[in-house]
Amino acid sequence: MSSVDEYMVPPKAAPALNIPPSNSTVSVKIIDSTSWIKVPLGDLFGPSIPGHDYLSCPAFAFLIEHAPSGRKVLFDLGTRRDWENLAPAIVNTIKSNNWELTVQKNVSEILTDNGVDLASIEAIIWSHWHYDHTGDPSTFPPSTKLIVGPGFKDALVPGYPVNKDSLVLETDWKGRELVEVDFPSDLMVGHFKAKDYFGDGSFYIVDAPGHAVGHICGLARTTPDSFVFMGGDACHHGGEYRPTEYLPLPKKIDLNVSGVSRIRSQGFCPGSVFCDVFHHHKPNQEVYILTKNFSHDTDRANLTIKYLEEFDASDDVFVIIAHDTHLLSKEAGVEYFPHGTLNDWKAKRLNQKARWLFLKDFADAADKGLKQATELGEGIVLKP
Repeated sequence: MSSVDEYMVPPKAAPALNIPPSNSTVSVKIIDSTSWIKVPLGDLFGPSIPGHDYLSCPAFAFLIEHAPSGRKVLFDLGTRRDWENLAPAIVNTIKSNNWELTVQKNVSEILTDNGVDLASIEAIIWSHWHYDHTGDPSTFPPSTKLIVGPGFKDALVPGYPVNKDSLVLETDWKGRELVEVDFPSDLMVGHFKAKDYFGDGSFYIVDAPGHAVGHICGLARTTPDSFVFMGGDACHHGGEYRPTEYLPLPKKIDLNVSGVSRIRSQGFCPGSVFCDVFHHHKPNQEVYILTKNFSHDTDRANLTIKYLEEFDASDDVFVIIAHDTHLLSKEAGVEYFPHGTLNDWKAKRLNQKARWLFLKDFADAADKGLKQATELGEGIVLKP
């Protein structure tokens, strides 16, 4: 529990999440899918900060095992290794925009290399249809279902090549059950509609619209009173959902930014030097906002971010977005599959260790006294 006095301004109490109680849990293992993506930051969000010109990031997947039954599901798959065999419309988008993309292995290969029988995976859950999350489901046996969010079938089925203009591949679900999840109106976690996947409160699929058609998140109960929130692409960078009125910038931030002299003082970084960079100069307002064109529905995407911020403010929830580069750093302390689980994240205070690491992206600007731009670009269009 953080002290009010440690923040630059007093934090506002976050709304109660009202997650239904349960003693049932799941094991959560985070997988580095070996995908690595580099895209111009201004395509996605802004305004720009000098020195932070690109989003250069991994794409995480999650292996979720239901403790009582041993049933297993995957949340996201990163990018398929043979990405040039994606739907031509997507390959053309990647190449024409000069996005950088490397993939060493499919998630299916990572699993089999470490002794996981692919036949034991009952379902793959796509947070959404974008190429850096869909992987290659065809590498899994037909018994593995593919679960997608609301509106997916109407917007994206049939896939390529049945529909030559489609942005997804027909082979991703050919020969397997394609399940479009629906959300009962009476079950909520925080402000999100939810689906109790295993029926015992251990894992929820969460309706988180806006970024893309059918965008969904995951909420896994790692102990009876602690959770991992798998944010997918609700945000792409920590600066989109931090700081907030619930989690203002601390007065002192423990960041390893050796060589950046101006912002180091007695082993910590003053939060005020980052505030000086931000165009709004506020310690309790997000650094970045979405560009107008990037999201399927910008208003809904912004609302999803606001709802996610309520989870991020809870001491009982570890929010992990799919492309958080800084979770790979030693300082974050995260153990990746096959070396450990996330179930002890709270005891290890991983949420606190990782929370402000994204500020490293602004260390050079802070050290040189540079300022964030005030104007936001329109962003790239990537819609079905």
